[in-house]
Amino acid sequence: MSAERRQPVIVIGLGRFGSAVACTLERMGHEVLGVDTDPDTVRAHKDVLTQAVEADSTDTDTLRSLGAAEFETGVVAIGSAIEASLLTVLALVDLGLPNIWAKANTERHGRILERTGAHHVVFPEQKMGERVAHLVNERLLDFISFGDEFAIARLKAPEPIVGLPLITSQCRKKHDVTVVGVKRAGEDFIHAVPDTIIFPGDELVVSGRIEKIERFSAI
Repeated sequence: MSAERRQPVIVIGLGRFGSAVACTLERMGHEVLGVDTDPDTVRAHKDVLTQAVEADSTDTDTLRSLGAAEFETGVVAIGSAIEASLLTVLALVDLGLPNIWAKANTERHGRILERTGAHHVVFPEQKMGERVAHLVNERLLDFISFGDEFAIARLKAPEPIVGLPLITSQCRKKHDVTVVGVKRAGEDFIHAVPDTIIFPGDELVVSGRIEKIERFSAI
């Protein structure tokens, strides 16, 4: 889908998380309506988003007057004010938005958001905390968890498999991880095949269960 045809999105709550979501969507070509109760925050986004307004998002009539009912996707990025978060989701549900994303601070908050009508609940602080924890040991260079103990990670090629083709090192059979690709300095990303030879200094993209990836990175 080309940038000019991307669906407009309403983002409510322009704190660090909401601002990052809104600004990224704008750069991707979406029209973004940003809503916040703080006038200084709204002014800071006037020249960044398609439109930024100061408004009480917990009031259904206020959101209707802003045209929120015309949006297909809404992001409720209010985290600390739980009541406002829930009432805003409820207002968007009342307006009939078919795709509502909401930020949650805790598991309980998330469960209530789902019961209130949010279609997707995200835990940015929790996910970032988990990601940082996996990176702290310095074996993993990057890490993305899918929430079911499965992940994709970028790591330095473990010494025992350097100099060998993947068919010989048998990463999947011996370590229960799949080498998806290889990146070496100054060269394009290589999609891994059985004959791919791992060189010193190579970085690997691997997939598998989190515990298996961590063990593989430490061999």
